[in-house]
Amino acid sequence: MGRVAAPCSGPGRIVSFLTAVPCLSCKQQQRRRRRHHHQSAAVDWGRRMSEQGKSGASTPASGTPAPGSDTYKGWLFKWTNYIKGYQRRWFVLSNGLLSYYRTQAEMAHTCRGTINLATAHIDTEDSCNIVLSSGGRTYHLKASTEVERQRWVTALELAKAKAIRMMNDQSDDSADEEPTSQSDHSEIQGTLKTLASKLDDLSTCNDLIAKHGAALQRSLSELETLRVPLEGGEKIKAVNERATLFRITSNAMINACRDFLDLAESHSRRWQRVLQHEREQRTHLEETIEQLAKQHNSLERAWREAPAHAVNTPDTPTTDTGVSERPRKEEASDEDEDTEYFDAMEDSPAFITVTATDPSQHRRSQSNLSGASGGQPNDWNQEDNCSVSSNDYSGKELQPHRKRRTQIPEKPNYSLNLWSIMKNCIGKELSKIPMPVNFNEPLSMLQRLTEDLEYHELLDKAARCENSLEQMCLVAAFSVSSYSTTVHRTAKPFNPLLGETYELDRLEEFGYRSLCEQVSHHPPAAAHHVMSQRGWTLWQEITIASKFRGKYLSIMPLGAIHLHFHASGNHYVWRKVTSTVHNIIVGKLWIDQSGDIDIVNHRTKETCQLKFSPYSYFSREVPRKVTGVVKDSDGQAHYILSGTWDDKMESAKIVQSSRGSSSSEGKQKTVYQTLPPKQLWKKYPLPENAENMYYFSNLALTLNEEEEGVCWTDSRLRPDQRLMEAGRWDEANVEKQRLEEKQRATRRRREAEASKAIDEGQDFEGYTPLWFHQRTDEMTGETIFVYKGGYWETKERQDWNMCPDIF
Repeated sequence: MGRVAAPCSGPGRIVSFLTAVPCLSCKQQQRRRRRHHHQSAAVDWGRRMSEQGKSGASTPASGTPAPGSDTYKGWLFKWTNYIKGYQRRWFVLSNGLLSYYRTQAEMAHTCRGTINLATAHIDTEDSCNIVLSSGGRTYHLKASTEVERQRWVTALELAKAKAIRMMNDQSDDSADEEPTSQSDHSEIQGTLKTLASKLDDLSTCNDLIAKHGAALQRSLSELETLRVPLEGGEKIKAVNERATLFRITSNAMINACRDFLDLAESHSRRWQRVLQHEREQRTHLEETIEQLAKQHNSLERAWREAPAHAVNTPDTPTTDTGVSERPRKEEASDEDEDTEYFDAMEDSPAFITVTATDPSQHRRSQSNLSGASGGQPNDWNQEDNCSVSSNDYSGKELQPHRKRRTQIPEKPNYSLNLWSIMKNCIGKELSKIPMPVNFNEPLSMLQRLTEDLEYHELLDKAARCENSLEQMCLVAAFSVSSYSTTVHRTAKPFNPLLGETYELDRLEEFGYRSLCEQVSHHPPAAAHHVMSQRGWTLWQEITIASKFRGKYLSIMPLGAIHLHFHASGNHYVWRKVTSTVHNIIVGKLWIDQSGDIDIVNHRTKETCQLKFSPYSYFSREVPRKVTGVVKDSDGQAHYILSGTWDDKMESAKIVQSSRGSSSSEGKQKTVYQTLPPKQLWKKYPLPENAENMYYFSNLALTLNEEEEGVCWTDSRLRPDQRLMEAGRWDEANVEKQRLEEKQRATRRRREAEASKAIDEGQDFEGYTPLWFHQRTDEMTGETIFVYKGGYWETKERQDWNMCPDIF
């Protein structure tokens, strides 16, 4: 391209001007280059790569835009973990944000992760790898080829530079703008930035047009002064007028573009305010719906339970067994009014109940059972040593010989910003997060594990059962009762130190002794052993796996619970369900239990399937519902269990089963005809003022009570826990840090000893628990810690010299 030639005299002047017209593009590029001199070299190189792509260079696969474009998409391999390695993911680069999805279809509803390139560091490990890090988040990516890797690096560098510019521009915005989300704000600012860039281009064109127009007018004015024929002078004058009109029109166009940009900026601020207002309204509406749903469930539950309080009123018919008949919303008019029906567990947990009124009808129905009851036809109604009347569990079987405490110091009102502590803990193991005692309750995990014995009398009753199926019902009720104390207990128990123990000696009062020991620290594992003089032994090893997910906290207990009855030899095994703590960041904390419990009697091969239904705001079911079916070794159902894990459990004996009509899902339901339900378990009421005492039950209030003669590794002697119970939380936090640092120092010393032993070719056993040892479980085939004996004998001698100094 040539430069604009200087005006010259004579007729050749017009030719010189016309040959200079192509300089318009050069001037435009020069002005743009001067205006954007602050851009990085990566941006210029990306633009050149984009221009090469337009001119026929190779472009990315899958039809994705060139790296210089605003959006870049494609497949990359992302590192997940050591088990799965690199997994193929769909990545989308847009508006300075890199997001990824499992498939392209997920772009419509689920984003797996996003990283902001404005603050990200881009690094390349080898020919195909890319490492992106921003704050505490790191993506390890791998491209299929080196060329593809280079395209992504180019696009990422260009997007990073653009994101930095947009971030700098956003910092100059007026303070009266309402805040919006980062992605929406980036998109709006990106649009305005593009409009401003186009306006600069138009201004450049306008300057060139004005300059060349002025030169044209000067040339025409000089032509008018020449002696030309009259007709030529008129034509030159007309051309001059048209050039003037063209210049005026171009100025008007530029002014209109400026007005358009100003209007777009003002409207963008208004749109941002409107968008923020709509978001607030949506959040408020969601909270309102949530509250209405909770109130609806509470009212429905109160309506269902209200008729139960009216006993033997004149308008309430009673059965021959003394159970009042109450109307049900789900009552079916086309069924037999003298029987109670339950839908099969595999189809639906919903119950259809009609209370029986004629005992003879049950005797007639039992003739068709074909031996399903497994005993006498009416053995459930007979008075024997395994009666499950609710009166048997209205209180403790024996009065305690020692007066236990009934209250603890009230919980202080300490305020603390939870989000400031938890925002850096998302995805981490809960036991590895350093937490202040403000989020704890003054009990250790070992003591919480011992709370499973709150309703030990259910096992005492089960030990006297001669019918193993009835015994299974009581064992199932006991497995559910262990969750009743968690409904209000949202605080976190203390993580036990390695070697910490806890004993609960209730031999004189209730005939059992319990011992817990922390046998492993990472992963945290506790072994528990209970021996009762009333015919049963329980042991378990529980490992807590927990993850903080931002909105909720999932707690997954791992390990099996074993229960052995001495007289019958029945050996039951089951595992716990998942506990979820909701509203970790915003709202009121609440706990839910969900999942399945499969209880197996390994001697008889009888089973019980319990289902803990997760809570739903819009479900019409009773909150915290638990349902179950007890089956024999042949898979024949004998009992239906129903209730809630925070209140009570009932069982109903099946007298007949039949195949019902098909459900809405197309499956054929099994309908069970049952006798009236019998109450197995009912939760004890909380003590007075429990809300100010961490919602502890009567048993929990006594767990941390000081006792003489316990081992010096007992949780009762843990100083930070005792300080917290006394309300001295600041001192408790200091003491907690001291204990944790002492434990870390002990672990480092043990690791150094192990390293030294290996270097010297010697054997190093590592840490060994005092009261438990590892054995292979005959029932499950797993390696677990079981009690090896000696603790209670050592307590009698008061010889604790072998115990470690952990406090």
